[in-house]
Amino acid sequence: MPSQSRLKRTCVLALGLAATGSLVAAGPCDIYSSGGTPCVAAHSTTRALYSAYSGSLYQVRRGSDSATTNIAPLSAGGVANAAAQDSFCAGTTCLITTIYDQSGRNNHLTQAPPGGFRGPESNGYDNLASAIGAPVTLNGQKAYGVFIPPGTGYRNNAASGTATRDAAQGIYAVLDGTHYNNQCCFDYGNAETSSRDTGNGHMETVYYGDCTIWGTGSGSGPWVMADLENGLFSGQNPKNNPADPSISYRFVTTAVKGQPGQWAIRGGNAASGSLSTYYNGARPSVSGYNPMSKEGAIVLGIGGDNSNSAQGTFYEGVMTSGYPSDATEASVQANIVAAKYATAPLTSGPGLTVGSSISLRATTAGYTDRSLAHTGSTVNTQAVSSSSSTTLKQQASWTVRTGLANSGCYSFESRDTPGSYLRHNNFVLLVNANDNSKQFKEDATFCSLAGLSGQGSSIRAWGYPTRFVRHYSNVGYIASNGGVDTFDATASFNADVTWTISSGFA
Repeated sequence: MPSQSRLKRTCVLALGLAATGSLVAAGPCDIYSSGGTPCVAAHSTTRALYSAYSGSLYQVRRGSDSATTNIAPLSAGGVANAAAQDSFCAGTTCLITTIYDQSGRNNHLTQAPPGGFRGPESNGYDNLASAIGAPVTLNGQKAYGVFIPPGTGYRNNAASGTATRDAAQGIYAVLDGTHYNNQCCFDYGNAETSSRDTGNGHMETVYYGDCTIWGTGSGSGPWVMADLENGLFSGQNPKNNPADPSISYRFVTTAVKGQPGQWAIRGGNAASGSLSTYYNGARPSVSGYNPMSKEGAIVLGIGGDNSNSAQGTFYEGVMTSGYPSDATEASVQANIVAAKYATAPLTSGPGLTVGSSISLRATTAGYTDRSLAHTGSTVNTQAVSSSSSTTLKQQASWTVRTGLANSGCYSFESRDTPGSYLRHNNFVLLVNANDNSKQFKEDATFCSLAGLSGQGSSIRAWGYPTRFVRHYSNVGYIASNGGVDTFDATASFNADVTWTISSGFA
């Protein structure tokens, strides 16, 4: 049980926060320190997690010249300087290369290397996240989270001061409660130093999603669970904990903590209210988890063996030394709520009108007579004009719909095949009938931005923010600005992903 003095210090910090409504009254890591469980890793692309922290939050690398810059808070203890990123990345793409550790231990997160599973990038590394995929506001100030599609991950296999073996630790992370899947494993926390599965109990992370291979909670998910290696656990029972609820919050606070013989799962709405305890008790009832064998590496967006098929969005999170009290976590939750996370626009540039018919004309020199069209399920560019056949004009026209997976973006229904939509599969654009699956809706949702070439519009895939609708050899793809596929070529990328959007031909 925490001492009376520790509880008093925690309450004083919480009261100071409530009285001022300021992000700098006491950061989460100030609160943990006051509670006797200091942060040993503190990661956020949206804000400083200590009231006095004014150093770099993260680094971005732009596609035009591979130059990098560090993004810091606007002031000590404050929100990230999103305007600095926007200026640096104007007219090109940007990736998040490093998420800096604010604790002073240099436990920075960088591109995850291959492990038990290989990533899709060169030499088996995981992809890096787009710098623009998860815009939000905190107290009205714009910032960017880390939107992690499948194949993307960050890691530090040489962390300092993190818990090992059965030592006590706490973890929290603020996530997008609507961005998840049923794959393994969207984790943040303590993992193997070898990037390989070394046995039961060698991990202890927060997990978020609706994977049902191991444990589950009530309903159909998503759930806050713990990845303890070779199992996602919702409680002592390795299969199910009916007290672990399905989550529907847009912003969700997730927390997992463990100490010898005991662990807990907690969670709540990151925009209001308090934390609830979903489990608190003995370690799982199968062998290998009591005592634990934690190794102390740090992962984000992936499993301990580099399982990288999951997806999610991360805004902030920490790992502590010691087992935080519920009172300390309550004060941290109050701080998160006071930060006032809110959604921000996913689109920019020329607006689109839902219900209208549009055409997308290429802007690349030598191809400006060609528009995005389809022949059967194949998406291509074709020379289309007012004198073209009615069939071709319909194949090159698209009805704008509200985004099937996210209402802040758009979906494009085929004019000549109602009920079929532009979607991507393995990064190739297709026109397919809507089967109403979660996967189809995500693959068929796109966000329009001001054109990267300085004119018109560019259209990025909602679920893969590094990838834009591109014509390459007159075929349609979602392409990244440099990558392992031929259609990811950097030559003429900005022009190839910039389109003139006009009224539809039909």
